[in-house]
Amino acid sequence: MNRVTKKLIQGWSELGSRYLPFADAASADLPLSRLLRLSLFQVSVGMALVLLVGTLNRVMIVELHVPASIVSVMISLPILFAPFRALIGFRSDNHQSALGWRRVPYIWMGTLVQFGGLAIMPFALLVLSGGGQSSQAPVWIGWAASGLAFLFVGAGVHITQTVGLALATDLAPVEAQPKVVGLMYVMQLFGMIISALIFGLALEQFSPARLIQVIQASAVITIVLNVIALWKQETRAQVRSRVNQTEPSFMQSWRTFTTGGHAVRRLVVVGFGTMAFSMNDVLLEPYGGELLKMSVSATTALTATLAIGGLWGFTWASRVLSRGSDPFRMATLGAYVGIPAFIFVIAAAPLQATIVFIIGTFLIGFGGGLFSHGTLTATMNFAPADQRGLALGAWGAVQASAAGIAVGLGGVIRDLVVALENAKLLPEALNGPAIGYSLVYALEIVLLIATILAMLPLLRARSSCT
Repeated sequence: MNRVTKKLIQGWSELGSRYLPFADAASADLPLSRLLRLSLFQVSVGMALVLLVGTLNRVMIVELHVPASIVSVMISLPILFAPFRALIGFRSDNHQSALGWRRVPYIWMGTLVQFGGLAIMPFALLVLSGGGQSSQAPVWIGWAASGLAFLFVGAGVHITQTVGLALATDLAPVEAQPKVVGLMYVMQLFGMIISALIFGLALEQFSPARLIQVIQASAVITIVLNVIALWKQETRAQVRSRVNQTEPSFMQSWRTFTTGGHAVRRLVVVGFGTMAFSMNDVLLEPYGGELLKMSVSATTALTATLAIGGLWGFTWASRVLSRGSDPFRMATLGAYVGIPAFIFVIAAAPLQATIVFIIGTFLIGFGGGLFSHGTLTATMNFAPADQRGLALGAWGAVQASAAGIAVGLGGVIRDLVVALENAKLLPEALNGPAIGYSLVYALEIVLLIATILAMLPLLRARSSCT
């Protein structure tokens, strides 16, 4: 049996080294098996993201009849914690726990916060919807409980992801660190794909009891995956050797980070591009359900389609960037791909063409993958020495904040247009159930154009250096 097991592990490692994106990030000190085990924390993050921006927004809007504006605000609540990602990354760079760890205490804290949010979320959502006996409860209880649940899950994701990525770069050789971070994001997309498919099957016959089972099972799986991911990853001996080093303050580190490599403009580009690719997150599944009459299972599969597109984007970008291509050009290409993607989505409703909608959704994921990989690689390449946590935290803070703002605006804009239509304040030509959604998608095209324009000085700077 031991021989068979060894052969299976060896075969999987060889297969992964050949076909898995970023598998060449493995090294003698960080073998692929250990790297893949560490990446399980990203699988739990992907699962939480599918729940927040995929499955739950469809269920809340269509099945529980919660207004889209309330749903979008709930989903965007985690941005309240997002700006602290840079500080969390910095603190984990310099933290010394009683056991001699830097990263593990923060990752474990984030895991527990994420678990707590998922544990109370299904009951909070049922109270928010006013179903059953909860209709007699004060409205503020549903608002407060749901907001707290979403905030806890979001905070846990931010903490776990920021510090987990920093731990991954600690373990990897310097030359392989960007590839390791890339592999972490591929595993997040993998987690999103698998979770979306499982959630779609589990909720095909929707009921409140089934919703409770799915979300609370996700809470337990989060704990299990993250414990396996952290087991014997960070050694105490490495941390003790850093105790006597004098560390700069957060503001000193931040000033060092922002003075080189057009850091502020890079963050502006990340913000514009992330908003452009995220404003649709709360609307894609309701759009498919309301206008194209897709089932819960079919619309949940859209999240998997989006993630598959992102996985293709990351994979292709990895191969191109490994040959020395400019990451800013890769990010710009992602923005260019996004423009026809949203045109496809807008055209799907009047054409009543589900396949056009699916193609557009895939292209949104593909363009977003190119853009994210390009900006992430640029962040890692230009990060000052000993500031990996801060650099990843700053990138993650801007990305998460921009995504949260975009998600909130998307739902609010859609509901505002519907209200204007119901009040007969819109021209007759603009009336129809698709107009609110289409306006949001058109705004995303405008943001993509703004992203391309903001990228031009970075492209010129890179061209002058070469």
